[in-house]
Amino acid sequence: MKQIVQNLSNGETSIVDIPPPKNIKNHLIVSSKYSLVSTGTERMLINFGRSNLLQKAISESDRVLQVFDKIKTDGILPTYEAVKSKLNDPIALGYSNAGVVLESSVQKFKEGDRVISNGPHAEILRVPSNLCALIPEKVTFEEASFTVIGSVSLQGIRLAKPNIGETFLVIGLGLLGLITTQILIANGCDVIGVDHDEKRCQLAKSFGAKIICLKNNEDFYQSVISFNKGKEVDGTIICADTKSNSVIHNSAQSTRQRGRIILVGQVGLNLKRDDFYKKEISFQVSSSYGPGRYDKVYEEGGVDYPIGFVRWTAQRNFETFLNLLSEEKINMKPLVSQIFDVDNSLKAYETIEDKKNLATLIKYSKNEEIHNKKTDFIYEDVQTKDEVEIEIGLVGPGNFSMRTLLPAIKKQKYKYSFASILSSQGLNAHNQAKKFKFKDITTDEKSFWENKNINTVFITTPHNFHSDQVCEGIKNNKNIFVEKPLAINLKQLEEVKTCMDERGKSSQILMIGFNRRFAPLSKKIKKLLEQNKDPKTFIMTINAGFIEKENWQQDLEVGGGRIIGEACHFIDLMRFFAGSEIESHSVNFGQTKPDKFTQLDQVLINMNFKDGSMGAINYLSNGGKSFPKERIDIFSSQSCLQLNNFRNLKGYNWPNFKFARNLFQNKGHDQCVESFFRAITNGEPSPIPFEEIFEVSKVAIEITESFK
Repeated sequence: MKQIVQNLSNGETSIVDIPPPKNIKNHLIVSSKYSLVSTGTERMLINFGRSNLLQKAISESDRVLQVFDKIKTDGILPTYEAVKSKLNDPIALGYSNAGVVLESSVQKFKEGDRVISNGPHAEILRVPSNLCALIPEKVTFEEASFTVIGSVSLQGIRLAKPNIGETFLVIGLGLLGLITTQILIANGCDVIGVDHDEKRCQLAKSFGAKIICLKNNEDFYQSVISFNKGKEVDGTIICADTKSNSVIHNSAQSTRQRGRIILVGQVGLNLKRDDFYKKEISFQVSSSYGPGRYDKVYEEGGVDYPIGFVRWTAQRNFETFLNLLSEEKINMKPLVSQIFDVDNSLKAYETIEDKKNLATLIKYSKNEEIHNKKTDFIYEDVQTKDEVEIEIGLVGPGNFSMRTLLPAIKKQKYKYSFASILSSQGLNAHNQAKKFKFKDITTDEKSFWENKNINTVFITTPHNFHSDQVCEGIKNNKNIFVEKPLAINLKQLEEVKTCMDERGKSSQILMIGFNRRFAPLSKKIKKLLEQNKDPKTFIMTINAGFIEKENWQQDLEVGGGRIIGEACHFIDLMRFFAGSEIESHSVNFGQTKPDKFTQLDQVLINMNFKDGSMGAINYLSNGGKSFPKERIDIFSSQSCLQLNNFRNLKGYNWPNFKFARNLFQNKGHDQCVESFFRAITNGEPSPIPFEEIFEVSKVAIEITESFK
């Protein structure tokens, strides 16, 4: 299928051919009929892409600070490569779509329903059911394609709380401004529209607004009060796109005492205190198209907000906008400037800077035929390698596989080839397949696991899928490299153990991505410790960093929590250094602010080993970013070792050792993959014995279970 994407490194827009997505729980598969080009948002992305690195840095100053923090811990070159990779990843464009349901996993929608969604510019979409709405019979696909962007306007209006008879100032008469104008008038309000463009002003006038065309150099304040019988307006909705700070100042001057200013567009935000202090004006920034947006429980989980507590969700805003269209209280037809077939859709972006174009629609046809095609997508330009010993399949192409795992594989000297990617959604898979030269992409799980050409599978899916996929790989005689964790509960862990016990005499290898034990400085520590037979004391301080409660890693049913998801690395590393079985463990959970942190963000883990060694893992999320992320102190026989961020290792009174250093941070990803490949090629056992993998996984799960 065809999808429109943009490269953030150079602003280039292109049409890619990728497999259609596979449906999942709480989602719909939709065949597009029309989608709306969001002139403001998409123009901003394109201009960002076309800017140079310095300009990008200036416009994204907050992210520059994050880059500097990463340089402190990882070094310049790894940080540069990470930024470069991020910018080179094509992103999907578009978020206002109308089409027909092909598949549904919820009762509210059925096959054949006409729906709108926040889907991108693509022939076939997979969209959350809570971000869809049924199109009324009287509303065409062309009109309906405005719904999501129209709901951005509607949400801004709801925040303004207009009353019948009030007068509102709408600044900026682009697409958002003209829709806002129409909805306010339909609500019984008077509207004064402000813009520099004569055509847009006249269009707003045709909808019933009074207009101020700023190109005539009118005095802003005087113009406003002259249209409003000498009074200041009740509220202002800003839909403009400008860096100027004057918009906020003019809005405050023209808005009455205790009036409301709502920002829907993007303007300079250098506020003057006196503008707001003297009048007690309320100022609010509107976020997207309503409550539920950016809430994964609402979007991905399909859980609606109770109407008695949240009257207007994103979906209910969609439905309201569609009703306004159906009742002909608003009219989108005059806003359509041009329509392009999807094959010619790039022409829409050639004229995106032309502000005469208000709304551009993209038209789609024959999508059902695409959806019914075989799900395998073959890259014919990929050359098959001779004498390949390791044929690689990838499950779950995400950020980690793109930026860390696949580059680590590329560095290996062993005879391998990239065979297939299994993914439920095509764009990420396509990006990685093209970059790393995979032969094909598939959404068919059965054909992937039964593919005889694949003998080695890398699993980088969300954590709740790991155990099932590991078992599937074992049953189909694949070598498995699974990113941690192995499982997120004891039931899953036992299922994996059963699969391993039942494999018989198979030589297949199960490897987990406990990369830190393979880091060069970890190997150095291991050699130094082997010279000392006395018990050791380990203190690992992990400045893990803050992750929002809503992040999927914090979800115990999906990510398993941060102990299972990340702290397991350090349980494994301590087990590796001790070289002895874990005899007992205990944990203290931190007291936190429940609205911000979870208790699994801040834990003190204590472990005792059979050889008399002991250790503490201080896994904390409430530290500063400038402090080292990972620090390890080891005490034994009146000597100490200290490892900082896997960049430098110091010995204090350690016999025959003082200092070792890496030029760049090295957490062992390359070496971990190398050991896996070496074991496969040479017929060696797994680099990490399954007994240790099981032991570490069980401890991480038990610690988390003790919290529950």
